[in-house]
Parts: sequence; structure tokens; C-alpha cells
Amino acid sequence: MTSGDPHLRPTTEDQVRDAVAWAAVEKTPLEIVGHGSKRAIGRPMQTAETLSLADLNGLTLYEPDELVLAAWAGTPLVEIEKVLAENNQRFEFEPMDYGPLLGEEPGRGTIGGMLAANLAGPRRLKAGAARDHVLGIRCVTGRGEIVKSGGRVVKNVTGYDLSKGLAGSWGTLAVLTEVTMKVLPRAQTEATSVLFGLTDSDATAAMSLAMGSSGEVASAAHLPESVKGRFIDGQLPRAATVLRLEGFGPSVDYRFERLAQLLAPFGPTERLDDAQSRQLWQEVRDVKPFADGTMRPVWRVSVAPMEGHALVAALRLKAGIDAFYDWQGGLVWLRMEAGADAVGLRQAIRAVGGGHATLVRAAPELRRSVDVFQPQPGPLAALSARLKAEFDPIGILNPGRMAALKAPEPA
Repeated sequence: MTSGDPHLRPTTEDQVRDAVAWAAVEKTPLEIVGHGSKRAIGRPMQTAETLSLADLNGLTLYEPDELVLAAWAGTPLVEIEKVLAENNQRFEFEPMDYGPLLGEEPGRGTIGGMLAANLAGPRRLKAGAARDHVLGIRCVTGRGEIVKSGGRVVKNVTGYDLSKGLAGSWGTLAVLTEVTMKVLPRAQTEATSVLFGLTDSDATAAMSLAMGSSGEVASAAHLPESVKGRFIDGQLPRAATVLRLEGFGPSVDYRFERLAQLLAPFGPTERLDDAQSRQLWQEVRDVKPFADGTMRPVWRVSVAPMEGHALVAALRLKAGIDAFYDWQGGLVWLRMEAGADAVGLRQAIRAVGGGHATLVRAAPELRRSVDVFQPQPGPLAALSARLKAEFDPIGILNPGRMAALKAPEPA
């Protein structure tokens, strides 16, 4: 452990195990962090100690020819992505950086936090999320035991896939110590096809047509009039429906023209080339319009792609909101001008056919008073409880982050 620090800062996996084993014996609740870029997501916790993985960092394996990379959990993603870029490779699911949205500096996210939050970006519909690219993990359970799952190659196995099971668990089941991921070649070039001035409804129809075509569209988003000025240095003159194309240059050019013909009924198509296109999609990924230095509540809402615009229209009748759409309209980034009406929002989601809502930014008192994560239906909640009892029976890992702790039953 690093001395002279108020937090537990292990530098080896064995020290992580020892710290968790000590906490289990002492029944001491632990907050699990990397560099803290997502610390403000979830319900506020009452923990006695912080277990920081910031010093558990560095690559443990990288074989570019095999498309495999492994790193200690505290390794910053920016460092990993730099190494991948030098080899013309990338994480295909382009994990977002929550830092700026939460008032933190960019580039503080770690590979462990990436998997724990199951991060994804605008390629989600085509490439999946972190869960779909993880090959293996090492972790320490709440019992203080080191566990290994998966390996260096993609294979189908019977039984429970712990590597995927920890994705999206936000540090409540085990402490990730090492993560092995699949990587893929970086696209030679990219361009973005832009339709200007569409309504949310027409944009949804255009995105659906494009994603269902042979154009191999990698990402589709709609940036309404209220947010368009906060992308690519204010260079979007009107509401913009944007479609990303990636691959070899001639292929991108050909597909761009075919897509323009297909979408002609919606209006003329304009083009953003490589550098400007990359900037735009990074800003979509990191929710730049709402990274405004405030604590106004921001929700991440997932619904059926054809229903996102209907949800926003219904909410605007009841409250002051701002919104834009990713994932062909199925991911709605929603900022509320006042309060965090979780009940009203989730009622509106049910009215359009169902979905999920996560409160990703709000003041602590608001996060303490609402369900930050989507409440689970009974059977799934029971399964989650059994997993928690198996991996963290004493309940010392990020207690209360994902759901309010139950009061102890009277003796």
C-alpha cells in the first residue's frame, strides 16, 4: 500500500485482496474508485474507506496481431487508446468519457471503470458495448478472494460468464483488478452525411431508413435546434441529422453518394470529412452540449429507436427539458431545467413502450431521493440479490450505490 494516504491505494493484486479481506473481517464499507471520473454517478454512499486502484496500472498484455489487450484495472483509457492508435487499432465500441459531463477533467476514466459501467459510444447499435468485447477479467470478490474468468481468445463456454456479469455492476459485486479486451483495426477514414432542418419525427424516419440500408452506417444521431450550436464550434447552422460512414476512402465515397440518393426525399445532403467528423462524434459521445459546468439533472434514457422523439414531445408538455438523440433515436440524452422527476419520466417511458432511465448527473440531495438506476422487475431483482449475496455477502463493496439500502429488520 502507498503510505501517508488517507485512502487504501494498492499497487498489486495481492494488496487489493488483502485490503478487501481486511474490510470484510472488520465489516468496513468500501468505496471503489479508479481515478474518480464517474464517482458522482449513483446514489451517495456512506463508506468508511476508499479503495483506490489508481496505482494498479499498466498494460499486462498487448498482441496487435491477435487483436488482444490486457491491462490492470486502474490504467487510464487515454494511455491505452494512445497505444492502440499507434498500431491503427481501437476499441470498436468507443467508450464515452463521463468526466466533462460531471465537471471533471477529460481523460480520467480507467479500463476497470469502463467495464464496471459497461460504457459504449455512438457505434453501440453496430458494435455493442464493453460487455460485448471483454474476453476475460481478474477480480477480488467481497469475500477477499481472487477470481479469474475468461481468457485471451473468444470462445463459447457453458455456465455463467463472470466477465460479462460484472459489466454494468458499478463495483458492487467485485473489485476488478485486470481486464482483457478484444480490439479491432481502426477505420482508414470516415465521413458524416448531414441532413439539415428536420423535425425530430422526420429525423427518426430518416435515421431508420439509413440504418436499414446497404450503406453500412456506423452511427446515427439527431441534434435538434436547441443543441446544434454546441457541436463542432457552432458550425452547424440548423438542426442536424448526422450519419457516420467508415472504411476505405473509395467505399466511403460510394456509400455517401448512394445514401444521398436514398435520403433525397428528406432534403439535400452535406458532408463532414474526416477530422470534423471525428470531432463531431466525440462530442456526441461525451454529451458535450450538457457538459456545462452545472448540476442540472441529466438523464440517459434508452427506448425503442422509433419512440425517442415521442417521449421527448410528451415530456416537453410537462417540464422544461433539453434533449438530443443518439443510437438512431433510441438513446435520448435529456437535461431537465429544474428537479429530477424520476416518477414522471419513468411513467412517460412506460407510455411509449418501455425502456430504461439512469440519472447520470444531479446534486447529491437529488441522487439520494430518487432511484438513480432503473428499478429492476421482481425476478431480475431477485437474481441480482443472489449474485450480491454470492460475491459480496457482507455488503462492503460500494454499498447503496445502485439501490437504497434496506433498513435492518427489527429483532
